[in-house]
Amino acid sequence: MKKYLSIILMGVAIAGSSCKKTYLDELKNNPNTPSVAAPGLLLSGALKSSADIINGTTLRQYGGYLNYLSRSTGYQVFANFDQYQFTTNDFDIWSPTYLNLSNYKALIDANISANYTAIAKIMTVYDYQIVVDSYNNVPYTDALQGTKNLNPKYDKGAAIYADLPKQLDAAIALIAGGAASTNPGNADIMFKGDMTKWTKFANSLKLRIALRLVNVDPAGGKTLATGLTADKMLDGTVAASLNPGYTNSDANGGQQSPLWQNWGYSQAGAGTLGNQQYQANTDFINFLTTNNDPRLTKVYAPNGDGNVIGSYFGGTATVPANKTASKFGPGVLKAATMNAYIMSSAEALFEQAEAAARGYTTGDAQALYNAAITASFTDEGLTAAQATTYYSQSAIAYPAGGSLEDKIKAIITQKWAALNPYGVLEAFNDLRRTGYPSGLRLSTYPGVNATSQVTRIFYPVVEYKTNATNVGAEGTIDIFKSKIFWAK
Repeated sequence: MKKYLSIILMGVAIAGSSCKKTYLDELKNNPNTPSVAAPGLLLSGALKSSADIINGTTLRQYGGYLNYLSRSTGYQVFANFDQYQFTTNDFDIWSPTYLNLSNYKALIDANISANYTAIAKIMTVYDYQIVVDSYNNVPYTDALQGTKNLNPKYDKGAAIYADLPKQLDAAIALIAGGAASTNPGNADIMFKGDMTKWTKFANSLKLRIALRLVNVDPAGGKTLATGLTADKMLDGTVAASLNPGYTNSDANGGQQSPLWQNWGYSQAGAGTLGNQQYQANTDFINFLTTNNDPRLTKVYAPNGDGNVIGSYFGGTATVPANKTASKFGPGVLKAATMNAYIMSSAEALFEQAEAAARGYTTGDAQALYNAAITASFTDEGLTAAQATTYYSQSAIAYPAGGSLEDKIKAIITQKWAALNPYGVLEAFNDLRRTGYPSGLRLSTYPGVNATSQVTRIFYPVVEYKTNATNVGAEGTIDIFKSKIFWAK
């Protein structure tokens, strides 16, 4: 597949060029113009773009809020990061995600085969979760119509969430009835045309939706989760990760795996911009150290003295003079050619553990909790035996005899420990949904007086310029008080 990577990259650029020009330059199409690329190329390119979004530096702010990342020592202050002084010009998750959605819509509209349509529907659900979880109310029923509707109305986040499981059910039905359907094969850079795995991913997404509802519609969430047994979802052997043939090349804007490209090194071995600007967070280091967690030197790279050191979110220095702060380590940055996660095994298993603990499913919550930790350890390059030693500690062991709140706290805290940095959005969603992990440090930058965690980002400036009436109807956004509908 490597020989096709540059073609895929150019295909994505061609597919999105007219959209980017018109949407982002405030011309005709709002928000997107469907692609005209060949179906197989469009599918490969759309999947690759999904990985770029979820593994990109656009989500770096959540790395700070979660105490995963800090601004590098000696770097100028990032007002939007260290001081929470971000605006509609910052952290635009909207534009790349709606662009990605337009490509999946093009696949659905092309009606190539049941399998192509099913994949596009599943990934459409994945993308809409991203935009709802980031902005709450967003265009949905009127979205992606190009020149037919330049000013799509906004749907309530709760209404969108109510429809997403229906789209997943429709996709699963297409797969079940599409035995004779054209199989995308290698054009499917995630599961290589294995539609059973796509069904498992769809069910894992449905469970994630169900758990989002615990604060607003727990009965509805439980109903959604009914029948979602472990064999029907992603597990320790099947993750949702993709690879279009990543290679260590800086050509065409970079052909490395997105996590490597954003936090690792260039073809020549120089630190990329994200690598230079950010470093390890002292609070996360302390958590791993206190809990005898061998992932410490896997998540963050030891410096020349063999130590892992960083600073607090907000830039408060804890790095001794003449010492080098740690960057992401070998368990995170495995290689420029590494797979890019869409949903990891650890994430999927922690969700199953939470669902079992809540009585949403019939699984063994403790076994799933242990399996999730094991999946994280093995993904970081450690062993199952090391995972067993870790979760056998009294401070880490699943609180089987504890209250439901004790169980949720343990599950979400360990999920947070496992998702640094490739699952920052999901970990931040968990924080807003459950309040865990508790005690995360707010920015320590002098003069910052935030009394609570950021609850959401702003709609992007392009939306205020191209769809002003509809976005304006959403009112004034307060980044510390405006909440996503499912938040605690």
